[in-house]
Amino acid sequence: MTSASAPPVPAEPAPGRGPGGGRGPARDVAGLGVGRALGFIAPALLLIGAFLIFPALWTIYIGITNYRLTGVEAVSPSMVGLSNYTRALNDALFHNALWLTLLFVLGSAIIGQNVLGFTLAWILRRARPAVRRTVEALTLLAWILPSTVVAYLWVAFYDRDGGTLNSLLGTPGTAWLIDHPMLCLVVFNTWRGTAFSMMLYSSALQAVPPSQLESARMVGASGWQTLRDVVFPHIRGHVLTNTLLISLWTANDFSPFLLTKGGPNHASETVPVYIYNVALQGGELGYSSAISFLLLLANLLVSLVYLRLLRRRS
Repeated sequence: MTSASAPPVPAEPAPGRGPGGGRGPARDVAGLGVGRALGFIAPALLLIGAFLIFPALWTIYIGITNYRLTGVEAVSPSMVGLSNYTRALNDALFHNALWLTLLFVLGSAIIGQNVLGFTLAWILRRARPAVRRTVEALTLLAWILPSTVVAYLWVAFYDRDGGTLNSLLGTPGTAWLIDHPMLCLVVFNTWRGTAFSMMLYSSALQAVPPSQLESARMVGASGWQTLRDVVFPHIRGHVLTNTLLISLWTANDFSPFLLTKGGPNHASETVPVYIYNVALQGGELGYSSAISFLLLLANLLVSLVYLRLLRRRS
C-alpha cells in the first residue's frame, strides 16, 4: 500500500529575484515600490529644491556678477568672475564683520549659552518640581518670543534715558548700546538662547548613572572633580552637538540688527548685518551674495570639524 506523497512546497525566490526566479527589482519591506516611495517624498523634495537648493544656486550665480538692486546692472548684470570674492578678502569692513561675528559666537554661544545652560540644568536636576517647571517656563519664554518683541524689550532695558539697567546700577545717562554695543549683544543673545542648551543638557544629565555620582560623593570628590571625571565623559557628545548648533545659529543670527543696526560706526556689524547693509542699503546684490557664499563655506567648515571630532570620539 503506497502512501500519497505531500505536494512539493515551492521554493521562495532568492533575495533580489522576482517571483519567477529571474533577476528583478527587489521589493521593499512595506511593499511600496520605488515609484510609490518617490511619490510620497516628492512634495518634500520639491519644497527643499524650491526653498533651499534653488536659492543657494541662485546666490552662487549672482555672486559672480555685478548684479545691483537698482540701475542698469539690475536689468542686465554682467559676469565679473571672482572679483567679488577678491574684493571681500581685501575689504576692511568685511574683516571687521568677521572679527565681530567671532566675538559674538565665542561670547554668547560657546561660553555664554553653554555655561549658563549647563549650570541651570545641573542646578535644576535636584530642585523641587514646581521650581524646576517655573524656571524652565521662563527660560523657554525668552526663547520662543518673536525677535522684534525681544529686541524692543532689550532696547528699553538698555535705554539711556529711563532704562532699566541704568536704574538698577544708578548710572543715569549711560548709553549702553552706543558705548558697549558688542557687550550688550553678547548679554542679549546669551539670555535669549540659553533655553536650548538647558533643555539639551537636562536630557543629557539623565544618562549619567546615579551610582557613579554617589560613589564620587562618598570618596570626597569635589564638585569640579565630579563634573570632570564623572559627568563630562558621559555627555561629551552632547556638548559637541550643542556647541555646533548654537554656534551656527549665532553666526547666522540677524537679531543684532534689531538692537544696533550694526552701529555705531560698524562697531556691532556682524556678518549677517553687513550682508544686509551691503545688499539693501548699498544695493550691491552681487557682492553681498559672494559674502553670503563665503559665510556658507565657513559654516560647512565648522560642521566638518565637528564631525571629525565626533568621529574621533567614537
